[in-house]
Amino acid sequence: MSDTWNPRTRAVHGGTRRSQYGEVSEAIFLTQGFVYDSAEAAAQRFEAAGEDEFIYARYGNPTVRMFEERIAMLEGVEDGFATASGMAAVSGALTAMLKSGDRVVSARALFGSCLYVLEEILTRYGVEVVFVDGTDLDQWRAAITPETTAVFFESISNPTLEVVDIAAVSDMAHSVGATVLVDNVFATPVFSNAISQGADVVIYSATKHIDGQGRALGGIILGTRDFIRKTVEPYMKHTGGSMSPFTAWVMLKGLETLDMRVRAQAETALALADALQGHDALARVLYPGHHTHAQHPLVQAQMGGQGGTVLSLDLKDGQAAAFKFLNALTIPVISNNLGDAKSILTHPATTTHQRLPQDQKDILGITPGLVRMSVGLEDAQDLRADILQALDQAK
Repeated sequence: MSDTWNPRTRAVHGGTRRSQYGEVSEAIFLTQGFVYDSAEAAAQRFEAAGEDEFIYARYGNPTVRMFEERIAMLEGVEDGFATASGMAAVSGALTAMLKSGDRVVSARALFGSCLYVLEEILTRYGVEVVFVDGTDLDQWRAAITPETTAVFFESISNPTLEVVDIAAVSDMAHSVGATVLVDNVFATPVFSNAISQGADVVIYSATKHIDGQGRALGGIILGTRDFIRKTVEPYMKHTGGSMSPFTAWVMLKGLETLDMRVRAQAETALALADALQGHDALARVLYPGHHTHAQHPLVQAQMGGQGGTVLSLDLKDGQAAAFKFLNALTIPVISNNLGDAKSILTHPATTTHQRLPQDQKDILGITPGLVRMSVGLEDAQDLRADILQALDQAK
């Protein structure tokens, strides 16, 4: 039956396991271990655990398994492994599959912690990492050689909202046998199906839109059953990056409203991007769903024209103006998360991308005046009025 369900139905019912009590809301199995009927049963389970059998919560748990199966169904993949955070998912997916001598080609425009994993951690252990402009297919073509093991990028980059052509880059990678890993957080499971467009592995920080209410850290690695169970699971269960059962329950509740929340947020984001175009305090307004975005045709093809829940504003008068603007807002909060029910703004140059050298900030377009806004569920007119009054104070 689930094969015929639409995404919103899958997000509510996928992977449900009910105990003998027949509960409506998913049960939280707050246990780290499991009891066996006999010594022989314990030995058998350690040798080959069945589909619905568990050994230890670091290896798997019924509540966590519900979350893994539900989002795998939503994304259209065979399996998933839930992690303690989004960065546990990014670092776990990469580290589980790479070894000394391997080569990774990555888009340069990445979240600061992703850059740290690639530049500092993987290279420390002998992995070659090559960075390219993610929007330039010629750079990808030149960098993806037969020696390439993996390709990594954010489908929409943080914070300048560049869009990578998933299908084109995946075709290049697959022509040399490389695995394509996509951090799909900004596109969300609602607006992008990276697997159908060619990605092999999709990674989400569940902390963002999947929870959607700022309650818990979590992540998920999604891919083929072989990759998840033979490559990712052995690494993650021994290094301890698994998701907790309570967090999995929170994420299950978040999935139930994901589609409606994200669509409402994206609708408001587009309305704000449209209203702010040409404002005399702004050098640029960046939103993938707006027709002025440099890659709007790609957004049309890759995301059905939907631009996601995040826009970036670049104030003409630099950091001082950006700080005045942030401090004058009365509805959105200043924080570094995104995908929340509350609108959130941050100044990337001094927060999420602070550690980047200035020359790299310049290359990526992270200017002193750039502000990233994650649009929440507040009334669009209230947000528009608040942003406009704050921009007036920043001039």
